[in-house]
Parts: sequence; structure tokens; C-alpha cells
Amino acid sequence: MGDFLSVVEFSISITAPIFLVLIVGVILERVGMINDNFVSVASKVVFNVAMPALIFISITQNNTDPDGHVGLMVYGIIATFISYLFLELVAAKVIRNKSDRGIVVQGAFRSNMAIIGLAYAMNAYGDEALAVASAYLGGVMVLYNVLSVITINRSMSANKSIRDSLISIAKNPLILAIVAAFLANQLNVQLPEIVTQAGNYFARMTLPLALLCAGASLRFQALKQDLMPSLYATIGKLALVPVALTLGGYLVGFRGIELGVLFLLSSSPSASAGYIMARAMNGNAVLAANIIVLTTLLSLLSTSIGVTLLRSLQLI
Repeated sequence: MGDFLSVVEFSISITAPIFLVLIVGVILERVGMINDNFVSVASKVVFNVAMPALIFISITQNNTDPDGHVGLMVYGIIATFISYLFLELVAAKVIRNKSDRGIVVQGAFRSNMAIIGLAYAMNAYGDEALAVASAYLGGVMVLYNVLSVITINRSMSANKSIRDSLISIAKNPLILAIVAAFLANQLNVQLPEIVTQAGNYFARMTLPLALLCAGASLRFQALKQDLMPSLYATIGKLALVPVALTLGGYLVGFRGIELGVLFLLSSSPSASAGYIMARAMNGNAVLAANIIVLTTLLSLLSTSIGVTLLRSLQLI
């Protein structure tokens, strides 16, 4: 019982601040301090500047001997792609509004790994988790962004050509940031301290600004209207995907810290970047925000149960 309570306490310490920022966004919108124009401009700043800075800083500064865990990265890429294909098939059957399918699929497979997932792993394993998590993040984050652009493009326009989708991916600031980070690592580029510090400023403002925008865009009536697709995405994100990825990881031989990090990263809530991307690409941003809120709320319980179960089985 003591272990379970400690896990719950740890989960609350990670997720509670996110809820507080979302609530502040709701309140600021209600009292008129934040309006739709602010949300639109701020979303563009996050998507084009702050989020790429966060990704670049995260990959370049957390690149602690990832080569020893390349197997986990390869598994994560393959398992994520299979999960994406499965979710696309399910969404085509259960989501009536075709334009919402990409938002639901993205919300179900795309984890907030770089922020909440990494915090989970660090709390569980300390600095040792960096080597494992950075290897996984480096490969899977690229796939997340590519698949997110593809699924939103496909759901919003049936006539969107493959060429147009590839161009959108190539221009995506998040993809560019990941490529730049890997090149910097490969070339062993050492950025000046002043540049790194400036990048950290942008990186640190990413989550609060994104969540303020998400909170300000949240409409409780819309949550009621979009309840079923939000629930479908939540079930996929917090149950189907982490269970499938963790079970698959167990079957291929991952144990201990690798299996633990795999579960913690995959069980983290839907990524805040999903809301920013949906809004920037003129998708159903309200649905994306609702999915983030629901998965963040319920991940407190699902992650605690998962960690407790895996620890009781002495697998992590």
C-alpha cells in the first residue's frame, strides 16, 4: 500500500501543475485577459519557435550515450508505426466526422514524452533514465511528427496529394528542429553558452504557453459535444497503446529500466504539441485540447496502476 501511495504522490506532483496552468488559461479567457487572437498568435509562436527550441535543446542536451539502447529505439519506431496503422483503421470505423479522425488518431498515439514522459522516467530512475529515454525520444519523436502531419492532412482533405503531404512534413518546424539536433550531435557542435541559454528560455516557455492556449480554447459545452471522440482517443492513449507497447517490449526481451522507461513514456498523456499542430493546420483544435485535458487527468490513475502492476511483477 505504501508503494502505491508513493507512486500516486509522484504522479500528482508531475500532473498537478499542468492542470493548474490549464485552469489559469480557462480563467484568463473567461475574464477577458486572453482572447482568440492571442491564442492564434501564441500558438504560431509555440509551433514555429518555442516547440522547435524545446525539441532541439532536449535532444542535444540529453544525448547521453544513446547507442547502448538503439534496440529500444528501433522497437519504439516499429511499435509506434503499427499502433498508428491500427488506430487509423479503428478511427475509420468509429469516428463519423472524417475531419476529426486525424485529431483522434494523433491524440491516441502521440505521447507528451519530452516533457511529462521524461519527468516520469527521471523520477523513477534518476539521471540513469536519460540514456534510455533520449535514445527512444530521438527516433520516436521524428515518427510522431511525421505521422501527425500525415493523419491530419489525410483526414482534412481526401484529395490532398502525397507530394503536398511530404512538402508539409519537410517544412514542419518540429521536423526541422529534430534534424538540426541530430546533425549537431553527429558533428559534435558546441553552441555558445549565450545561444544555449536563449534556447532554454524559449524551451521553458513552451509548455505553459501551450497549456494556456489549450485552456483558453477549452469549451465545456464542446467537451460534451465531442465527448465520444475524446473518449475514444483517451482509451487509445492511456490503455491500448501503453499496454500494447509494454507487452510487446516484454515479449521481445526488455526488462528493468528499459521496460520501465518504455511504459512511462508511452503512458504519458497526449502531447500538447497536438493542440498547437491542430490549430496551426486548421483542424479541430477544441477536440485536440479536450483530448489533452482528459488524458492528462486520467493518466494520473492509469500510470499509477501500470507502475504498481509492473513493480509487483518485478518487471521494472
